[in-house]
Amino acid sequence: MKKNKILYIGNNLVKKTNYATSMDILSNLLKLEGFTIYRSSSKSNKIRRLLEMCFAIFHYRTKVDYVLIDTFSTSNFYYALLTSQLCRLFRLKYLPILHGGNLPYRLKQNPKLSSLIFNNSFQNIAPSGYLKYEFEIKEYTTLLIPNVIPIANYTFKERKKIAPKLLYVRAFASIYNPAMAIEVLKELKKKYPEATLCMIGPDKDGTLKDVKHLINTYGLQDSVEITGVLSKKEWHKKSEDFDVFINTTNVDNTPISVIEAMALGLPVVSTNVGGLPYLISNNIDGVLVDKEQPILMANQIHKIIKENKSSFANKARSKAENFDWSVVRNQWLKLLQ
Repeated sequence: MKKNKILYIGNNLVKKTNYATSMDILSNLLKLEGFTIYRSSSKSNKIRRLLEMCFAIFHYRTKVDYVLIDTFSTSNFYYALLTSQLCRLFRLKYLPILHGGNLPYRLKQNPKLSSLIFNNSFQNIAPSGYLKYEFEIKEYTTLLIPNVIPIANYTFKERKKIAPKLLYVRAFASIYNPAMAIEVLKELKKKYPEATLCMIGPDKDGTLKDVKHLINTYGLQDSVEITGVLSKKEWHKKSEDFDVFINTTNVDNTPISVIEAMALGLPVVSTNVGGLPYLISNNIDGVLVDKEQPILMANQIHKIIKENKSSFANKARSKAENFDWSVVRNQWLKLLQ
């Protein structure tokens, strides 16, 4: 069977950031299936990145069968807008892959621009039931294909006794509310003076400075480790030293880092926003709390420690296995062949 050629438009920055994105994961898996994949763009500068994306569509317009476009809700929304309309000009089949947890707000605020993208696509791809629902109530036809993790690469660690050792793996950006992780640690230390927190991820918008200021204000310098960006292999190894994964975000879709934590055996405590309730079944394979409520999150972590809720991790691992390529691949192959 003929394998098609695909142009993937997104932030191809893995070599610069050392952080594997869903674009990197999916494009490599499709390559292994025999597809020819072209990717754009690896430019750090946003203007140069957009220009390179547009040039790639022009350059490959007669060579590719499909264009995949990673679609976010913030400024990168306009990448999807401009590249999708260029695809329309050249009559290319394009597929927006919906990543932005705030995309429902974008649909509401920019209905005409949204319609230009999503009403003219070959297929809209939602990696979560949350975005599928939100897009379909706006009458955009949407196919659910989950994010992918290669489950064989995730070693499950059974935590026989859970300690107050917290792990945060996310960018330092205001929408992810990393400052809440510090507030949670501060509250948890009232019951567990030995509590610690490790924060892994890049600084996206200067929020790291605010987090460091909060750490100093609360005198938590000896209890918080900030590593910067680590490769998947590095942070997976690092995770073995921690017992609870916290996700403090105010806006989200279905974050890969949370799925990874579930696969690694870390009990997850997350804010109840966006696609998280579609991913985590509260008090079954994880815990959900209201956003911007650090005391509630600290109390739930205390409960997990006190009751030694390792059963969350076992059930979460079973759920994470549904994101393996062996489960998801047929949906992509059927769509792209």
